[in-house]
Amino acid sequence: MFYYFAEIFNVNFLSYITVRAGFAFFFSFVLCVLALPFFIRWAKKACASQPIYELAPSTHQAKCHTPTMGGVIFVASAVVASLFSAKLDEPFVLISLFVIVSFSLLGFIDDRAKILGASNHAGLSPKQKLVIQCILALITAVLLWVFSSIDTKFYLPLLKNSLFDFSYFSLLFWALVIISASNAVNLTDGLDGLATVPSVLAIFTLGVYAYFMGNAVYSGYLLLPKFAGIGELVIIVSAMIGALLGFLWYNCYPAQVFMGDSGSLSIGAFIGYLGIATKNEILLVLIGVIFVLETLSVILQVGSFKIRKKRIFLMAPLHHHFEIKGWSESKIIVRFWMIALLANIIALILLKIR
Repeated sequence: MFYYFAEIFNVNFLSYITVRAGFAFFFSFVLCVLALPFFIRWAKKACASQPIYELAPSTHQAKCHTPTMGGVIFVASAVVASLFSAKLDEPFVLISLFVIVSFSLLGFIDDRAKILGASNHAGLSPKQKLVIQCILALITAVLLWVFSSIDTKFYLPLLKNSLFDFSYFSLLFWALVIISASNAVNLTDGLDGLATVPSVLAIFTLGVYAYFMGNAVYSGYLLLPKFAGIGELVIIVSAMIGALLGFLWYNCYPAQVFMGDSGSLSIGAFIGYLGIATKNEILLVLIGVIFVLETLSVILQVGSFKIRKKRIFLMAPLHHHFEIKGWSESKIIVRFWMIALLANIIALILLKIR
């Protein structure tokens, strides 16, 4: 809206990405902070609380009355702020909004089923959820292929030139990245604020890449691929960061609300989408290192138990392992945040090393 307002009334400063990104950030933050108290009160009255997994550490049982589905509020805040601030005829923007909303809707369906069934097993089955994720991710990949300016080349960090062209196989590769990222954030969302801050850091880092790639001068100087219109993604990035920080106001330890699958699936899919758009699919391993470690811990735990009938960790995902070892929840959260921060600083340093 503001972009078109600037064109119609010749208000030049509103056409700048940085100005509109700043507005999107503050608008989504304030909207989320103001809306969540109403949502929390409604959720408590409606008994829309998080069913606690029966095998989770005993300290989690005290959280059984904490409202969930807070992801609906911060996703809505980010989307509304984006609609006001972004250039809405830009494919990168429209596809990102599709990713955010569609994966949040999938998570909402799963959350609602769990609440109504009062059990973590009452939601969509893992197979059902994966099938729907595959469909949404493939639709996103096709939309990127058909409507965006993105190429299908494969890039590695530290190298200024692509290695090869994926061509049609890029559709499957992109879908895999989105599905993996979505599920990785979902697995990490197990402690108060644990997934929120690493998500903010990952989205910020990828937003920096998108901004530089959308600028002819910076992309040329940093030897980054340049795609027309990708700079507009900074608006969506800013809106999502603002909304997540607003959510963190109530989600930090001790949490007053959980994001639920309606938030974690959406955030993860958006991070995967940003990784694809900025050609950082491999760098996502570093940018989302906490999500990678949490996912690997589950894969290794399940694989080890099936093959050797022995467990590697006291419990998976990884944060539960440290809980059982006796670490306090706040200590685990802050240390994981620190690891995520250090990893993202390294990822930003790699901008100039090519």
